[in-house]
Amino acid sequence: MRKILTLLMFLSLTASNAQVQSGAQHFWNSLQELCGKTFEGTLELPENDEQFGGKKLVMHVRSCSENVIKIPFFVGDDKSRTWVFTIKDDRITLKHDHRHEDGSADEITMYGGTTTNSGQETIQLFPADEETTNLIPAASTNVWWVTLNDSEFTYNLRRLGTPRVFRVSFDLSKPIETPEAPWGWKD
Repeated sequence: MRKILTLLMFLSLTASNAQVQSGAQHFWNSLQELCGKTFEGTLELPENDEQFGGKKLVMHVRSCSENVIKIPFFVGDDKSRTWVFTIKDDRITLKHDHRHEDGSADEITMYGGTTTNSGQETIQLFPADEETTNLIPAASTNVWWVTLNDSEFTYNLRRLGTPRVFRVSFDLSKPIETPEAPWGWKD
């Protein structure tokens, strides 16, 4: 009987000490696994977008540290965009770093938002933050979300109260050749 009680106590302590990953941490770890890889994307919405339609869309998970992941997003020859993900206190922030060809910051840069909870392991939602509202008043109702599973990464935007919607998906089963550095980066 004593052995059974000892075993039950051990199992109880082990279970209570087991670390359960939050949705944010699981999502972050999955994003970290893509470090160094490059994927081609497909524009899904809007179908006839003038800025993105008909152009090669590429994401490169280029820079990864413990708390920051930078993913340049190329639209044809335009290498101005980088998605910057940061994790702190079980919340993930998404910012959009925009650069000119000479590497200088665009006037409209570092907008985005932070998750309001730990989210789920395959999806994180980023409502527009105060910085975004001040920088781009029309974007105050923006909600970005990123989905991530074993086969697909999607970047999404919806501007609530308007028809503005954007979605690009990347097939994670088909890595492509790593592109040159985005604007403002050194190889």
